[in-house]
Amino acid sequence: MKREEKKTKPGRNSSSPPPPHPPPCSMPDMQKSVDTRRIAIDKVGVKDISYPIVVMDKNRSFQQTVARVNMYVDLPHHFKGTHMSRFIEILDSYREKIALDKMEAILQRMKEKLGASRAHLEIEFPYFIEKSAPVSGAKGLMEYTCTFNASLGPELDFILGVKVPVTSLCPCSKELARFGAHNQRSVMTVRVRYRDFIWIEDLIEIIETCGSSPVYSMLKREDEKFVTEQAYENPRFVEDMVREATLRLSAMENITWFSIEAENYESIHKHSAYASVERDNRPA
Repeated sequence: MKREEKKTKPGRNSSSPPPPHPPPCSMPDMQKSVDTRRIAIDKVGVKDISYPIVVMDKNRSFQQTVARVNMYVDLPHHFKGTHMSRFIEILDSYREKIALDKMEAILQRMKEKLGASRAHLEIEFPYFIEKSAPVSGAKGLMEYTCTFNASLGPELDFILGVKVPVTSLCPCSKELARFGAHNQRSVMTVRVRYRDFIWIEDLIEIIETCGSSPVYSMLKREDEKFVTEQAYENPRFVEDMVREATLRLSAMENITWFSIEAENYESIHKHSAYASVERDNRPA
């Protein structure tokens, strides 16, 4: 029988070594090119990254949640741009370890890797607390929007923020109306700097006392009666709410600075009512 000859590709001997790879081409780094306009940039980076984080939970040790993350650094006037991919690389290097106690380390890594003198990290996330109704004790999860805002220059600056929904009942409406009074859901936003660790839960509890009544995710009929009457007996303007919060936060020696905002989403007006207070709480 005639032996079949092994076919080879045209122009190449099967026993010859493969051709060498072409040398890698040099790619220009446009970000490092010089900018001649002599304008430094305060913040440049990446925004609105969805990422898992871990938050300390007063009742369950830790709570896993998903945050929206912004990362920025300053940029000297002589650089054309920053390296955006490096922000993501840094974030990925802390995968499943992004927590409050890692803020300074992440910021320091940003400064080093991007050659910056200041770094900024903004994190917004939903935080859930199991809350019992005031009469029936029925339990449900309440969601609160929280923020970590951290900056690192020569020193670390950290601000904890929480948005707390409350009920507010209008004192003017109660005084004028023959039957009842108008009320609405309000949002109080508190931001604090502090010396020692403060629990998110404790901050929420303080702010909830400043409205006419707290808000719950689960209410039975007996609970609805209770919170409606509680709000009626405790009418508050937005001015009352921020003043009450100021009294409570000013009395806390652990807090060095705070800002408090109240916004009522009015039920009988097209507009919202708003008030705010900001205080340096350090001893004079």
